[in-house]
Order: sequence, then structure tokens, then C-alpha cells
Amino acid sequence: MKKSLIYIIPIACVGALAFLFLSNNSMETAESKLPHVLSMTKSVGVPHKVDFAGEDLVLDRYDLHERYDREINGFTYLHSTTLLLIKKANRYFPIIEPILKENDIPDDFKYLAVIESSLNHRAVSPAGAVGLWQFMPKTAPSYGLEVSSEVDERYSIEKSTVAACKYFKQAYAKYGSWSSVALSYNAGQGRISGELEKQQAEDGLDLWLVDETTRYYFRMLAIKQVFENPQKYGFVLTEKDLYKPMEFKKVEVTQSIADLTAFAKDNGISYAQLKDFNTWLRDRKLTISAKSQNSYTILIPTQESLYYKKGEKIKVHNRAWLSRD
Repeated sequence: MKKSLIYIIPIACVGALAFLFLSNNSMETAESKLPHVLSMTKSVGVPHKVDFAGEDLVLDRYDLHERYDREINGFTYLHSTTLLLIKKANRYFPIIEPILKENDIPDDFKYLAVIESSLNHRAVSPAGAVGLWQFMPKTAPSYGLEVSSEVDERYSIEKSTVAACKYFKQAYAKYGSWSSVALSYNAGQGRISGELEKQQAEDGLDLWLVDETTRYYFRMLAIKQVFENPQKYGFVLTEKDLYKPMEFKKVEVTQSIADLTAFAKDNGISYAQLKDFNTWLRDRKLTISAKSQNSYTILIPTQESLYYKKGEKIKVHNRAWLSRD
């Protein structure tokens, strides 16, 4: 009996050791195949064809395919930036879209404002371009915008959108292509026209240009795709997540205002709120001379618009932005 135990014990030990060895080996093999990060990043697919302003673009050529691929993956994984763009669009698209329609500009050009300024009407570029549509101070007056020490209408959402429409019409009459119009908005008509001639090309998308302009049109294409189906690209929003559209009382001003702080207080808002919705006011006063015959419209937000209230139903501009779960 004792002799049997002497043989059984070593065999059992060997078996246990073998099991442990195989188990550890299997675990190490399995662990080696596991990802080294807590979340996975999947490349977004590139469609065969996309549409912008009624113009189809086939993305089978290597450069077109790769330009689009860069931008769609960029917007998809710039999570906070893209999410905020959709939220802000609920406030600004209802203002922009009717103006584009009234001026016979394709609705898709609202996405140019998205990539120009990130829908920030106070945006200022290093070169001095400002506002939602990023007009330069020297070119703005030629499109009907006043730029002075007290008034800079490049910051006016409505007036700068009208000015942008004038540019789009002028450029389309010249190029007959909305893609070239968009490229010229970034690079300038002189650059696009000159390069079309120098490079003996007929389409602006075939040009060798600086990286910013090369990416420009494809950023518009990509952000349009994300806006049209946010959930497809991982963005889940509910009604309460969107920024509420503002409602205003419009005050027509035909006489000078010596103190805009006092003016704001008289209209039931703070100076900061007055400036936020009338950023085109660039001084603490507004001077209107008798000779100029100018008048201005100042927007006074309603008290209801200034607050998010519990249980309030936010007006949704585009139901496609909301989660359908």
C-alpha cells in the first residue's frame, strides 16, 4: 500500500506541472493576441461617389480617395470638435439656410461656414479674416460689408451670409463649377484662375495647390456626410443636447448711442449679452452722422431665450441629428 503511494504522488505532480505549463503557455499566447489599448479605432469607409451642391464626385482616383479618407476619419475621431459643430448648427443653420435659398446658392454651402469658422461668429484668423464666413477687411466692403472702428459687419451673421452669397454668384459665373467656387473662396480667384492656366487644367480639383486649399473642398464633403447621419459616425445626440435657437426683438437704430452699456441695461440685458449677439458693434458707442443716413438693426434676445429651462422642448432644426434609438 505504501509503495503504491510512492509512485502515484510523483505522477500526479508531473501531471499538475504539465497542466500549469500548458495553461500558462495558452494564457500567454492568448494575451499576446489581445489589443494593447482599451478601445478600438476602426477606419471609416470611403464611398464610391459623393455629391456636393448637385455635383457628383467619383472617389476612385487615388488622390481623390485619399483626400476624402483623411477628412472623414479626421472629423469622425475629432469627437468633441465635431460634436460641438452639430450642436451649434441647430442655432445657426436656421439663419443661414433661408439666405442661401433666397440668393439661389446651393444649400450645401452652409458647410463652407462650418469649416471656415467652426460656426463661431466671433472667429478671427491669424491673417485678420473674421466672422462666420471669414472675410478679410480689404475685400469685405466690395461685397457690401461696412468695416470701421465702430462697426464691422463681417461679424453680422445675416449680413456676412448675404455677402458670401454675392461672392459665390460671382465666382460661379466665372468658373461654372461649385467645387471651383469653394476652392477659390479659400485660395482666391486670382490663384485658382492662374493655376488653371499654368497647369493646363480644366477642373480646380486637378490642381497642385497648397495643402490647406487641397484639403478645403474635401473637408466640406466630409463634414456634410457626418452632419447628414451623425449616428453612422458615432455621434449620438438627443434633443436637449442641441443649442437652442435664439429669439430676438429687433431694435432699429437711427440715432447715435453714446453708451452701449446703458442701452443694453435699458433693454433688459447685460452689455456682454448685447455684444454676444451683436458682435459687429466694435466700440462702446455707436455713432450715426446726419450725412451718412445709416441705420442699424440691433438684436435684443428675449428673456426666454437666455435660459435653458428644465423640461423645455428644444426646437430641432434637423431630426437626422438625433439618435433614433
